[in-house]
Amino acid sequence: MKQRVIWGAIALVIFLPFLLWGGLSFQVFVGLLAMIGVAEMLRMKGLEFFSLEGVLAMLGAFVLTVPLDHYFPSLPIDSSFSVYGILVFLLLAGTVINSDDYSFEDAAYPIASSLYVGIGFQNLVAARMSGLDKVLFALFIVWATDIGAYMIGRRFGTRKLLPKVSPNKTIEGSLGGVVCAMVVSLVFMLVDKAVYAPHHLLAMLLYVALFSVFGQFGDLVESAIKRHFGVKDSGRLIPGHGGILDRFDSMIFVFPIMHLFGLF
Repeated sequence: MKQRVIWGAIALVIFLPFLLWGGLSFQVFVGLLAMIGVAEMLRMKGLEFFSLEGVLAMLGAFVLTVPLDHYFPSLPIDSSFSVYGILVFLLLAGTVINSDDYSFEDAAYPIASSLYVGIGFQNLVAARMSGLDKVLFALFIVWATDIGAYMIGRRFGTRKLLPKVSPNKTIEGSLGGVVCAMVVSLVFMLVDKAVYAPHHLLAMLLYVALFSVFGQFGDLVESAIKRHFGVKDSGRLIPGHGGILDRFDSMIFVFPIMHLFGLF
C-alpha cells in the first residue's frame, strides 16, 4: 500500500504540470502515453513492440492523439485519421510482402490496439483543448466511480457483477460507483456551471450516470484483455499500479462518450 501511494503521487506530480500547461507539450506527452499503452497491448500478446509492426502501431496511436491539422494548416481537418490510415495500410502491406508468415489476422491485433488506445487519448487531448475543467470533470467522474464502487462493494457487495471477467466487482459496488459519481459531479457542476453547457443540470446528471457506466465498462474491457492473456497488470511502468492502460482504462471509454454528447 505504501509503495502504491508513493508511486501514485509521483505519477500525479508528473502528469499534472503537463495537464495544467496544456498545448503542444501536453499533446505530445499524451501521445507518448498512447504509444506506451499500445506497447503494453503488444507485450501482453507476446509481440515485440520494437518490431516494424510494433513501431507502426505505436505511431498510429500517436498520430491519432496529436491533432496534426492544428500545427500544419495545409493539412485537412481529419489529417490525423488520414495519416493513421496510411500507417494501417503499411501494416497490411506485410500480408502481401510476407504472405507466408504474416496474415490479416496477425495485422488485425496491432491495428485494433492502436485504434482502441488512440481514440481514447485523442479525446483526452480534445477535452483539454476545450478547457481544463472538462478534463477535471471526467477525472472526478472516474475517480468517484472507482472509490465509490470499492467502498460500497466492500461494505455491501454480495452479488458478483461479472465473475469470469473481474471476480471482485459486485453489482452493489457498481451501482454505488454510479451514485458516488453523480454526487461528486453535482458538486462540481454547482461550482463550475460552464462545464455542463449546453445541457441542463438534471440532464447532465443522467449523462454522468452513463459516463460512470462507460468508465466501469472500460475497466472491465481491460480486465477481460488481461485475463485472456493471463497477466495481472498491463505493464510495470508505475510500481503498485501497473501500466498506462491500468490507469487510463476507464478514461479511454469516458472521454469519447463525453465528446459524443457534446461536452467538448
